[in-house]
Amino acid sequence: MLKKLTMVGLLSGLAAVGLAGTGALSYVRTGVRTAGESVRDCVPVEWEIKRARQMIEDLKPEIAKNMQIVAKEEVGVQRLSEEITTKEAQLAKSRDDIMRLKGDLQSGSVRFVYAGRSYSEDQVREDLANRFKQFQVHEQTTGKLSQILNAREKNLDAARQKLDEMLSAKRELEVEIENLQARLTMVQVAQTSSAVTLDDSHLSNTRQLLDEIRTRIDVAERMTASEGALEGAIQLEDEASADILDEIADYFGDGRSEVETLVSNHSL
Repeated sequence: MLKKLTMVGLLSGLAAVGLAGTGALSYVRTGVRTAGESVRDCVPVEWEIKRARQMIEDLKPEIAKNMQIVAKEEVGVQRLSEEITTKEAQLAKSRDDIMRLKGDLQSGSVRFVYAGRSYSEDQVREDLANRFKQFQVHEQTTGKLSQILNAREKNLDAARQKLDEMLSAKRELEVEIENLQARLTMVQVAQTSSAVTLDDSHLSNTRQLLDEIRTRIDVAERMTASEGALEGAIQLEDEASADILDEIADYFGDGRSEVETLVSNHSL
């Protein structure tokens, strides 16, 4: 009974996975990708530039390895070319010897002397046949070596081009990193300038405070001056009213009696 329940559970689980497998997998992939992007965005740009520099440094061993391969192939191609040149020179001499023996046999002579030794016609003819066979074999070998040389030269040219492309790409990456470093430096300088601007704002606030203090002092000075003016404006004692007769007498120099008579007549 337990085994049956276990099997039913497994089958149900597999069925559920089968129904939602594609959608669930897409969710998982999206989540992993999003998490990776979030982590990458949190990494400082300066550290990423340092990592890029290290990756370029890691290219050096690979480039050095390819340079060594190219150098070895250059040596091999050069040796093969020299070997073919030697064989071609040997073939040229062998051809000349074959043509000489052929000419001697066609001359009609029955005895032939080479290097102080005498040979019969049959001996010369047999030697000519052997020389011709060897010539043909060496000629075919030299031809195949020439084909191999051509193929290796093409491969060598392709390898050189690939190596040049790698070196050029490395230089371009180095220049690009330097440009990115310069741009990052400019951003950092701009951020530093922004911080200085905040200091200017603080200085501005200080100036504003000084202006407020100056205003308060000005107000206090004006208040003090106003208080002094008020003290002098209020008359605390009654002034004695002057007699008009005395004023006129003093002004004209006449006696008081005459002034009184003059005022009385004027009133009538």
